[in-house]
Amino acid sequence: MDLLEYTRKDVLAKQAPLASRMRPRTVEEVVGQEHILGKDKLLYRAIKADRISSLILYGPPGTGKTTLAQVIANTTKAEFVELNATTSGKKDMEEAVSKAKERLGMDGKRTILFIDEIHRFNKAQQDYLLPFVENGTVILIGATTENPYFEVNRALISRSIIFELNPLTKDDVKTLITRAAQDKERGVGNYNLAIDDDALEFLADIVGGDARSALNALELAAMTTDPDADGRIHVTVDVAASCIQKRVLGYDRDGDNHYDTISAFIKSMRGSDPDAAVFYLARMLYAGEDIRFISRRIMICASEDVGNADPQAIVVAAAAAQAVERIGMPEAQIILAQAAAYVACAPKSNSAVEAIGRAMKAVKEEPAGHIPPYLQDAHYKGAKNLGRGLDYKYPHNYPNHYVEQQYLPDNMVGREFYELSDSGYEKTLKGMLKRIGKE
Repeated sequence: MDLLEYTRKDVLAKQAPLASRMRPRTVEEVVGQEHILGKDKLLYRAIKADRISSLILYGPPGTGKTTLAQVIANTTKAEFVELNATTSGKKDMEEAVSKAKERLGMDGKRTILFIDEIHRFNKAQQDYLLPFVENGTVILIGATTENPYFEVNRALISRSIIFELNPLTKDDVKTLITRAAQDKERGVGNYNLAIDDDALEFLADIVGGDARSALNALELAAMTTDPDADGRIHVTVDVAASCIQKRVLGYDRDGDNHYDTISAFIKSMRGSDPDAAVFYLARMLYAGEDIRFISRRIMICASEDVGNADPQAIVVAAAAAQAVERIGMPEAQIILAQAAAYVACAPKSNSAVEAIGRAMKAVKEEPAGHIPPYLQDAHYKGAKNLGRGLDYKYPHNYPNHYVEQQYLPDNMVGREFYELSDSGYEKTLKGMLKRIGKE
């Protein structure tokens, strides 16, 4: 490292955000993640023994993925090389692998290649690493906020151990805030802070396990708040609230939480819990989810889980979808809440889902059969000469607008695809079929 590079890193280290400056240097300094870093756990033992194998660190922002990588860098005797997939490309990987080969060949020194945001690399870029991970040229540590089983190549997954990091608990975040407030070397201890207990509680609660957000708010409070008469900077709830502005939600419109939240939303409507449905709707809206995406899911649920138990459900859902596109936010949230609550409260039936499933299976696996000639189109020229449409019985010419007639192909006669339930309006429909002898 030349003098300019050393100076640059030294300046960056001093001027870096508080969350970066306070990163633990040893595994003992890490707060939280006991499920993987407890003293009897595999990752802790591997770090302490400097026997790291390829691994993927997966979890929400602010849970310590990069921190763990830095702890490994400070602990290992191997060469530690860091890349970020948002700014690096194949050329950077080729250079890292080339130098790793030289180290291994010249002095037998291993190379740990840490790739932050590894899910940002495309398939071809990830594939490039495979042979070098497999033959031990590099030990890969990947960090990602996305589910690696979806976003990282299966071949890399099979060669790595996946460690999932959980959001920090409130007590964990309190510990980190207190540590940073008192640390005079890397933290903000020189600001002479006094953090009120309720302000500490507020910050630890509002960040939702994201330590980075909590520490950034603390630093902002220290730098922008004037000292009181006693010479101390008092961090009150009001000060803390002004520095955090908005509750942090672990929600990425392209990430896991997006799918988890919409899944909980749909299952709440299906489970007839309007309170939960509206709650998850609010979470999505707060995080900026596309209202058109939400309205589409409500329409699907209205048919899939309500169906003809309440035919009005799809009408309400479709009207809501049209209305939110015309009106937009913030008023659209009221329309979406109305539609979601209606679908949640409606009687449930998945008869339509099962019916189309049975019918599709029959079409796929069995001969289609011939449509009875009297059901075929009789309007085109020459149709009647071919016997099309002849002897068709027009139901409205018969009592109760019904007449016995075969509609299915011969090979499907007697098959039942649509089975009405006794839920809601389907019970009425079932009764109507019984009256004409169809049930």
